[in-house]
Amino acid sequence: MRNIIASIEEEYRRYKALAEGAIAQITDADLTAQGPGDSNSIAVILAHLAGNFASRFTDFLTTDGEKPWRDRDREFVPREARRQELLEAWERSWAVLFGALAPLTDDDLLRTVTIRKEALSVHDALHRSLAHTAYHVGQIVYIARASRAGDWRWLSIPPGQSAEYNRRPTREKPQAHAAAVQDRLGDRRS
Repeated sequence: MRNIIASIEEEYRRYKALAEGAIAQITDADLTAQGPGDSNSIAVILAHLAGNFASRFTDFLTTDGEKPWRDRDREFVPREARRQELLEAWERSWAVLFGALAPLTDDDLLRTVTIRKEALSVHDALHRSLAHTAYHVGQIVYIARASRAGDWRWLSIPPGQSAEYNRRPTREKPQAHAAAVQDRLGDRRS
């Protein structure tokens, strides 16, 4: 049975869609511009998430999640990178994550994995990773929205439209939410 694993996987897909919905609305220069208050650029956050996913989910059940080949500090170095390069690394890292989740069943949730030599149950490791992902995707959306000012297509319920949405809630499931984000962007996707 895969009910819990499938639910976690769908939440990852929701956050992936939110990040991509934000990224689709910004310019290439916005990707590498430093965030507000000297915070990380979106490019840095993408590199960090990509490095984290590749490290944590390569050989997920059998090796420590902090791989010796990962250079975490380098992920936070400001960078000038092309959109295509960033998005290719982003897609590769998500493929590692989803590839690791695909064979898991709910029975695997009680197995043990290690991250930085700390033993964690699979369910603890997945929830920690999902929370980490949500944290950084929130940063991506915030920075992207700040760079677009008034020219922003909402990725969730737009302001002033809650009552209308509540009459016909259609995007409560992660997959439906991801599709709605894509629909809202329309011609802005590149």
